[in-house]
Amino acid sequence: MVKYVYDFSEGNKDLKDLLGGKGANLAEMTNLGLPVPPGFTITTDACRTYMGTGVLPPELRVEVTMALRRLEDELGRSLGDFHDPLLVSVRSGAKFSMPGMMETVLNVGLNDASVQGLAKFAGDERFAWDSYRRLIQMFGKTVLGIDGELFSDALDAAKKARGVTADTGLTADDLRELVGEFKQIVLEQSGREFPQHPREQLDLAIEAVFNSWNTERARLYRRRERISDDLGTAVNVVAMVFGNLGDDSGTGVCFTRDPSTGVPGDYGDYLPNAQGEDVVAGIRNTLSLADFEKLNPQAFGELRQVMRRLETHYRDLCDIEFTVERGKLWMLQTRVGKRTAAAAFRIAHQLVEENLITKDEALERVTGEQLSKLMFPQFDASAQRTLLATGMAASPGAAVGQAVFSSATAMEWKAQGKDVILVRRETNPDDLGGMIASVGVLTSRGGKTSHAAVVARGMGTTCVVGAESLEVDVTAREFSVKGKVVREGDTIAIDGSTGEIFLGAVPVVPSPVVRYLEDGLEAALDELPEDDEETRELVVAVDTIITHADTVRTLRVHANADTPEDAHRARAWGGQGIGLCRTEHMFLGDRRVLIERLILAKDEAEQQKALDALLPLQREDFVGLLTEMDGLPVTIRLIDPPLHEFLPDYTELSVKVALAAERGETGEEVERDKTLLAAVEKTREANPMLGLRGVRLGIVIPGLFALQMRAIAEAQAARIKAGGTPKAEIMIPLAASVMELHLVKDEAEVILATVAQEQGVELDIPVGAMIELPRAAFTADRMADVAEFFSFGTNDLTQTTWGFSRDDVEGAFFNQYTEKGVFNVSPFESLDTQGVGGLVKMAVEKGRATRPDIKLGVCGEHGGDPDSIHFFHGAGLDYVSCSPFRIPVARLEAGRAAVSRGSGDTR
Repeated sequence: MVKYVYDFSEGNKDLKDLLGGKGANLAEMTNLGLPVPPGFTITTDACRTYMGTGVLPPELRVEVTMALRRLEDELGRSLGDFHDPLLVSVRSGAKFSMPGMMETVLNVGLNDASVQGLAKFAGDERFAWDSYRRLIQMFGKTVLGIDGELFSDALDAAKKARGVTADTGLTADDLRELVGEFKQIVLEQSGREFPQHPREQLDLAIEAVFNSWNTERARLYRRRERISDDLGTAVNVVAMVFGNLGDDSGTGVCFTRDPSTGVPGDYGDYLPNAQGEDVVAGIRNTLSLADFEKLNPQAFGELRQVMRRLETHYRDLCDIEFTVERGKLWMLQTRVGKRTAAAAFRIAHQLVEENLITKDEALERVTGEQLSKLMFPQFDASAQRTLLATGMAASPGAAVGQAVFSSATAMEWKAQGKDVILVRRETNPDDLGGMIASVGVLTSRGGKTSHAAVVARGMGTTCVVGAESLEVDVTAREFSVKGKVVREGDTIAIDGSTGEIFLGAVPVVPSPVVRYLEDGLEAALDELPEDDEETRELVVAVDTIITHADTVRTLRVHANADTPEDAHRARAWGGQGIGLCRTEHMFLGDRRVLIERLILAKDEAEQQKALDALLPLQREDFVGLLTEMDGLPVTIRLIDPPLHEFLPDYTELSVKVALAAERGETGEEVERDKTLLAAVEKTREANPMLGLRGVRLGIVIPGLFALQMRAIAEAQAARIKAGGTPKAEIMIPLAASVMELHLVKDEAEVILATVAQEQGVELDIPVGAMIELPRAAFTADRMADVAEFFSFGTNDLTQTTWGFSRDDVEGAFFNQYTEKGVFNVSPFESLDTQGVGGLVKMAVEKGRATRPDIKLGVCGEHGGDPDSIHFFHGAGLDYVSCSPFRIPVARLEAGRAAVSRGSGDTR
């Protein structure tokens, strides 16, 4: 029989799949003997059953009753008792942290009678009514689906009437009156009275937390973070401890190291006389932990001991929520904390230096996506800038964009191609869409643990919070500071590393990590000021970790490069060869006319003349690439796209010819246009992606492949004579039949032998196949009879496997497919491991069965995608090839794949 409820004493941190991250870590802290309020966790199994059937499992109510009675017996209080009430919080907790995405209900068990008992128990009538109004507000919004602004507006009106700015300024009578207003809002908006039975409150809250798993904002967050929709959430029912019992009580969130920079120390926010949601919501600016130490030295000392113990236990940065109830410290949650990209590398390096983790573990603690963020430009400190204000640096980066004051505007303007910065007093979970659409987030309230800060850090979005001098008017769509008004659409810049906010655009400069990648460690450190310890430590951390990745990875990393300039950068950034040279790029620009002549040739003589003109140009192209990559393999793909891509646009040319005829124009240019139009009409295809391209061109148009293969051979010979060590490889595109490979390879062997004899050198140039059609994968054993290497063209393999053209469908229905759960992520962004990946695995097995030493690589865009790299490592490929800019990311992820412990989580 399935067990749906676990007491905290029954779990541990390794049961995240079942108990969710929050429940597993509450259990772990309980087992460590830390002061955790007692409670129990309802498993993700229950959530998945509920999602599948639409009703709670019948056994769940019974198990909740048993767990609740054990909790009541332990504390000597009953849920909602009139005299000494037990109150509980009901919180979500999925396997992966989703800050602010799902729901929480505090103070469950309060009603018109038990609020009196709570007041007597606490000796504080104001506290009891404050707790009751919080329950109705959370319950109404979360459980009954009432617009939360209605409660917020009523609260603001009460504060205004009393003449106070914080809710702590309201008296017991004010709050009692507010409870009556809140209950009336519930009645008017839901058509029912606020439920008075404590168990009904609990059951409805549990169901609401399950339902919050599938809210739009939760689904949007999961799509962005690539979290599966079918994991479900656990629910944690915890005995309430109260931070709003007066000045000797409070609530806070802290980190064992700075999640923004990685600097060791005590970082966090504390709010006296408050409950936990107040800190996360950012509705009041918080105190620092140093202020907390002054207010309550004993509780602070206990907290520091707990922080050190948890970091040692988890061997990582810990994010901790705590409450102080009348001087006593309670631990409400811990988890491995989200951090910025810079902090991730620094912390991983620090923990290695402290001998808490190994270098392999450090490699697992960072990601290629984080490395790519460190490669983004930064603001130029020497440039002229107009400083508006300074807030808290919550998530680093340099963001320039137009100020917008609502999530809807942010998403709308982003769709129009604009860079925007979302400006709010504070963000809430409903702002997620706008935060994703923005290059930066700026708030006037909140601290480093506010919703804006936590979510922005998790997404890697630049963020500045708590800029108190900003007067944000969301209704007027503007903010003012020091007499200056910034309206919606005005350009601002925010620095998430310093907290500075500037008016207008600010120039950017390359990041120190890019300088390191281009010039090496010593040169990068020499350029940095001696007192800039944080940046120097970051560069050293990146070097240490990426160097270790290079020592452990088994996948080589090649580059997709078509020019000597690209090849030079690729090699400088650690590329170990060229995995794809797209020769069609060499026929664009001024050379397009030569291809036109080839296509328009009336006989073999004209055709040969055009080929002869192209030969020296192609040869020099290849000489340049082989020179830059001397000693490393250079895989050159023969021309691949359909010929019409080298000809003028059909519609434009048709109009031009028609207008010339209408005007009676004659002459050489008119005749040429007519001839071109005839050629364009002849080469037009309903679906060029599936038409006359790739190997088919080489077979149907004599001389085209021969020209390229001769140019490759002559370039290799020239480099050998110049004392180089060239390693050219010829790749045949779009082959589906072994006979196609035979025809091209036979021609290649004749050409290579001829050039070798002419130049008096020995040419060793392997000929391989690009696997980009399902049939090629299915017949890979036969293809390997001829091909000396395979390179998987996963872009076209994705198109031909799914049966759609990327150019036609991405804008047509991919958004709907993502929203409906057909895709978690575009199959062109991250490899479809089940479908396309299955073909790759099959081709690998079949190819190696025929030719055990066959070299296998991938040259589609997936070669630079972190998740896809892990798949390619597991599939047994020899190398991945990606754009030069992605090479450092690929190096890192290839190392991570090699040391991966099989968790499958590469996020």
